[in-house]
Amino acid sequence: MPATAEELKSIPGLSYAELPIHSIHPNRKQPRQVFDEDDMAELEHSLREIGLLQPIVVRPSGEPGDAPYELVMGERRWRAAQRVGFETIPAIIRETKDEDLLRDALLENLHRSELNPLEEAAAYQQLLQEFGCSQDELSQKIGRSRSQISNTIRLMKLPALVQRRVAAGVISSGHARALLSLEDPAEMERLAQRVVNEGLSVRSVEEIVALQAGLRLADNKKQQKEVARPERLDYFANALSDRLDTQVKITLGAKKGRVSIEFASVDDLNRIMGVIAPSS
Repeated sequence: MPATAEELKSIPGLSYAELPIHSIHPNRKQPRQVFDEDDMAELEHSLREIGLLQPIVVRPSGEPGDAPYELVMGERRWRAAQRVGFETIPAIIRETKDEDLLRDALLENLHRSELNPLEEAAAYQQLLQEFGCSQDELSQKIGRSRSQISNTIRLMKLPALVQRRVAAGVISSGHARALLSLEDPAEMERLAQRVVNEGLSVRSVEEIVALQAGLRLADNKKQQKEVARPERLDYFANALSDRLDTQVKITLGAKKGRVSIEFASVDDLNRIMGVIAPSS
């Protein structure tokens, strides 16, 4: 049974209104930079046929000379509504602190899986800087595992050319993490081009990277005896970390070694087991 007027309670700092669409300006901290035209066209068609079913979220703007409201969530809906010709748009108006603006925009996009890996990495980096917190603390704030945040941020170390291909979806984040095991940016770019030209799988890229690492070690046998063992351990640990999307440590004692795999929760452990043993 629907709630009666007496049962409905107002929420401090929150109100609903039909706002003039041009009284709103975009979220200056929106992590998402790419809006797929096919998705936008589909949303525009839906708006023409049945209207806007979910209101956007805005906050009073604190920027002088700008529109009176700033978007917090719903930029795709706001953009599509303008393109369709809406003059007003339903909006929830709420008080949102500056330090929460990027976090809220990031979480909305993460929940909708609408950020490309580089946008996600840049948003994590910005949150770390603005919150002045560690990756562990950020993990608790946004509900992502620390290893997932760390592995995503690593993509920012890719050469610009490779970053653009990841952002465009030409190569996957799995390919990109494998490329990061190479030391030379030029080698990363050449191998990324092979991924595009030859359609190489992530496993193939990992094997090529491992082969190149082995060839570098073989160039100097003396150096190989001195450093190959720990370097190979680090390579294997990084490769496992990338494959399992979590932190993996490999230690070697006098008689035996140990592989330690980090997980954030039981669900995360189930995900990892699914990668290790899919058939189980």
